[in-house]
Amino acid sequence: MQLIADSGSTKTDWRLLGADGSVSQARTVGFNPYFQTREAISAEIADKLKPLVTEPVTDVYFYGTGINNAAKAEVVAESIQAVFPEAGHIEAHSDMLGAARALCGHDAGIACILGTGSNTCFVEDGDITFKVDTLGFWLGDEGSGGYLGRTLVQAFLHKEMPEDLYQKFHKRYPDVNRDTVLENAYQKPYPNRYFASFSKFLFDNRTHAFAYGLVVRNFEIFFEKYVEKYPDCRKYKVHFTGSVAFYYSDILRRVAQERGITVGVVMETPIAGLTLYHQTA
Repeated sequence: MQLIADSGSTKTDWRLLGADGSVSQARTVGFNPYFQTREAISAEIADKLKPLVTEPVTDVYFYGTGINNAAKAEVVAESIQAVFPEAGHIEAHSDMLGAARALCGHDAGIACILGTGSNTCFVEDGDITFKVDTLGFWLGDEGSGGYLGRTLVQAFLHKEMPEDLYQKFHKRYPDVNRDTVLENAYQKPYPNRYFASFSKFLFDNRTHAFAYGLVVRNFEIFFEKYVEKYPDCRKYKVHFTGSVAFYYSDILRRVAQERGITVGVVMETPIAGLTLYHQTA
């Protein structure tokens, strides 16, 4: 049996590929080797995943957040090996490589993640060959839900949005004010998730000219700062995964078309594409 995983900070989607070609699904909490020990990761996998595994495990392909060097990859791989000692082959890679393989398969193209944060790379034959780095939430993440929400909250606090939308926002989020925003931004953990939560308001009001314009500008900046810095970005298809790309795909495609960029696949999560990639490897 092969195990394939796509892991974020909050959840991990698993696919279990049986020797007879069957595919089953499972979900555990998310794993991040920066914040969790080998023991904690192993315990969760043993408790939630192992009971669902009905055959000996031969191969494991794990893609996740926080796996950005060999040491962190080793933490995850050893955690999995402790639960499935019979597995002869275990790989642990970054979520960016997972997105790239899910979106592009074995073809050349540009892969993008637009979710709570943003990330991009150029991939060829299943490997990342070039990357335009983002600078994280506070200095970058343009195109993401975190950036969208941050821009929206700024417009609200500065009273830069139309009165009708201002009142609608205030009614939906009565506790949002300068003090609560600064507390969530600088004192509480995961400010990116806090600001990304406001992206839903933009989605629900995307037909409003102000909200629509804010989303459009968000994607324009994303293309300017990242995609258009890739050589021959208009020669290759640009593919996307993540909730922001998926739910705003109509606006995303429109902005791309206006800039002469061809959007290929847009998927909410990479796990189905990853499963296909490893089935055809």
